[in-house]
Amino acid sequence: MSTRVTQNMLNQNMLFNLSRTDQAMQKYQDQASSGKKINKPSDDPVTAGRAMYYRSSLNEIDQYKLNADDGISWLTTTDDALDEVNSVLQRVRELTVQGLNGTNDDSARTAIAEEISQLKEHLGEVANSQIAGKFIFAGTDVKNPPYRADENDPNSVKEFRNSNKEKLELQVGQNNSVQINIPGIDVFQQGGGLFSVLSNIVSNLKSGTLTSDSLGKLDGQIDNILTKRSEIGARMNRMELSQSRLENLEVSTTALLSKEEDADLSQVIINLKSEENVQRAALSIGARVIQPSLVDFLR
Repeated sequence: MSTRVTQNMLNQNMLFNLSRTDQAMQKYQDQASSGKKINKPSDDPVTAGRAMYYRSSLNEIDQYKLNADDGISWLTTTDDALDEVNSVLQRVRELTVQGLNGTNDDSARTAIAEEISQLKEHLGEVANSQIAGKFIFAGTDVKNPPYRADENDPNSVKEFRNSNKEKLELQVGQNNSVQINIPGIDVFQQGGGLFSVLSNIVSNLKSGTLTSDSLGKLDGQIDNILTKRSEIGARMNRMELSQSRLENLEVSTTALLSKEEDADLSQVIINLKSEENVQRAALSIGARVIQPSLVDFLR
């Protein structure tokens, strides 16, 4: 049994088809104006999910890059401080060798001792080096200066009073963390303590009892500084490698995101023109399908 096609059915079908082409044209117009294949998750849930994953990955990469930049700055500041320590110790060594000269009188030894004493105070300032308000040689106790007077006796002599050896690490990858600090106790408290070695040299100079043993202890401090600088250099190399890897990862992830959500504008324009032609054809045919009414005859 055949179904009778009424004029009302023809009208409804024509309107439905026009609505479909309107929706398609709206879709391609949105893609052309935004440059994106999807403008809301419902456009393509699978593609939208992948795009969200890539965007989340890019956010993580941005944070890792910031961490790497901060780590490089911290390590550079630490290396500069250790370089200053090494320069001061080299000067102290020259003065110590000069002080070991038996021809020095009391006045000459006192002058040498005074210069070494001043250099010792300068090393105290270096020990309190900061970056962004944080003391770099204080372990995780970054808010308190490691070289300071006794808290219970503000008038006491300043000494290196920090024993915090905790690591400061920055994450520069999902499973990649790099230690950025050198605990001050490993720099200033090794081999009897750097400040103690200098204090003893000053005392022995003033008393005329300076021996080559003091020079050996001073050389041990210099060797320790060089060792710590080599550690800093290795960490900086690793951090720079992480930076390079993150930059490459950012480029590849951005390309994948673009592939998922960026529209091919040339193809979008072709599709839009195609839908426009379909709509014009539908309107033209619809004008013939719809039966004329009395109003048409009264024009």
